Amino acid sequence: MGLIPDELAEILVCPSCHGDLREDETEQRLICTACGLRYPVRDGIPVMLIEEATRES
Repeated sequence: MGLIPDELAEILVCPSCHGDLREDETEQRLICTACGLRYPVRDGIPVMLIEEATRES
């Protein structure tokens, strides 16, 4: 298990483009592999709000 439980990771997609997500444990974020939006994970809870996301640099 990484940032979030595997069962949750399997069903989550980017709310912006519906792309797959990968975990970045160093930065505590989920990153969309399609559009590059980065969603924070706070206390083990992914914050999947587009307004909270940042772009991958």
